[in-house]
Amino acid sequence: MIKICEYRGHIVNWRSLCDELGISRELSRDERETEILVHGYEKWGHDIGGHLYGMFAFSLYDDSNDEIFCIRDHFGTKPFYYYITEDNRLLCGTMIRSIMEKDGFVKELNIDMLQIYMSLTYTAGEDTFLKGLKKLMPGRWLSFVNGKLEICRYWTPEFNPDSTKSLDDWADEIHANVTQIFTEIKTDSETAESFLSGGVDSSYVLAMSDAKVCNSCGYDDERFDESAMAAGTAELLGREFNRCVITPEQYFDIVPYVMKNMEQPLGDASAIAFAIACRETAKHTKLCYSGEGADEFFGGYNMYRNAERYGDNLKTFYVGNTNIMKEDEKQRILKHYDPEVLPINIVKDIYEEIEGLDPLSKMSDIDIQIWLEGDIYLNVDKMSTAAGLEIRMPLTDRRIFDIASRMPSEFKVNAEQNKVAFRTAASKILPEEIAFRKKLGFIVPIRIWLADERYNADVRAKFQSEMAAEFFNLDEINEIFREYVGGNSDNWRKIWTIYTFLVWYEEYFVKNPLSE
Repeated sequence: MIKICEYRGHIVNWRSLCDELGISRELSRDERETEILVHGYEKWGHDIGGHLYGMFAFSLYDDSNDEIFCIRDHFGTKPFYYYITEDNRLLCGTMIRSIMEKDGFVKELNIDMLQIYMSLTYTAGEDTFLKGLKKLMPGRWLSFVNGKLEICRYWTPEFNPDSTKSLDDWADEIHANVTQIFTEIKTDSETAESFLSGGVDSSYVLAMSDAKVCNSCGYDDERFDESAMAAGTAELLGREFNRCVITPEQYFDIVPYVMKNMEQPLGDASAIAFAIACRETAKHTKLCYSGEGADEFFGGYNMYRNAERYGDNLKTFYVGNTNIMKEDEKQRILKHYDPEVLPINIVKDIYEEIEGLDPLSKMSDIDIQIWLEGDIYLNVDKMSTAAGLEIRMPLTDRRIFDIASRMPSEFKVNAEQNKVAFRTAASKILPEEIAFRKKLGFIVPIRIWLADERYNADVRAKFQSEMAAEFFNLDEINEIFREYVGGNSDNWRKIWTIYTFLVWYEEYFVKNPLSE
């Protein structure tokens, strides 16, 4: 007998799977997805992941061989963690806090992760900030039988450029697949809204969807506010528009909530704004679309346009979208520094996989495997879950990645533009001024707010605290803060990364000494 122990996700191709596995389409969503997992495992065993489209992480127990089987989706949109106890039992699940509460878990800080975090601003790779607690990485399954742990990779992103197609051919293929995905992304009985920024990804998703309502957040400071552009897009598409104005007081007040529910520190300042957006949106819907995935698949970041310039040097320094602190600076700041613990070590195996690819494909592959999983999807999952909101990401789909994996880099970026083919596809339903609008990113005025004494009292207090002194040389981190207040605005990311770690540590080791 097979029992589903835990499951979180949304299976997009449920209709075809129900037909193939002999499952009634009339079942409720929970019932049918449970049946899909059970009957799919009975039919395909450990190969089940290759038959599922969508977002998923689940564990099951097979009493025929006393096996615990766990699997995480191809891109890591849903988290999954595991821990082996001293008496060799497997603890696992999609939430860290639930694992921490189980018998046999011993809470201990993984101090090495702080050294990685100070560069990347997120927990990259399979390790976490809790010693012994591992992430099951994307595209992997785990089997635990007779006390033996086995982890196998069932899917790897591969890039095989096809030079026979034109720009219009690629745009047509993207648009056709996005059109198909939107026939599957929800049932007729479900009502979804959509997040909307000023960018092409969320605008394309909204335009392709039947969402009547879209949601955006903004600021009183026009320099950082994309919501006016989003409002214009909503009006053009005839959709109702909700705007949430984020104040600095609201932003700083919610940081402990975010770090507690994130379960790991995250130094991405946009995560705080996203948490507020999720809570506001959840007041009037329980289902929302978001546009993650296209940037990494189709060359959306401005740095990708420099890929050819980096060439073979990429493998010596490129570890993903963020690398804010160099080793000499970390050595000065950290009380516990190990010269063997380097961010580049996390991606060495990936660089071996992608040897021979062009530089842009290498950068994209690193970001898909490390950055998306460690930052973007973690943020989307944790903050939506905390708010009671379900988010579906139509552009994060194997069919969309398949197109990107075959597309030559010249159709992704050029000297003037990024995401060229994707924007061309979007222009089939959006005006060109929206489809080809310059990428701004999810910007937050934190670089200004951090220097304002009206808002930064907790930051200053934590930088002087005994808690901070456990990990950092206080003179060094406060000098970074003084330089920032004195005008070096580039230091804000370093300050925010240190601060978010301290807030997380306080939540998990000071306020909540569970399992110590």
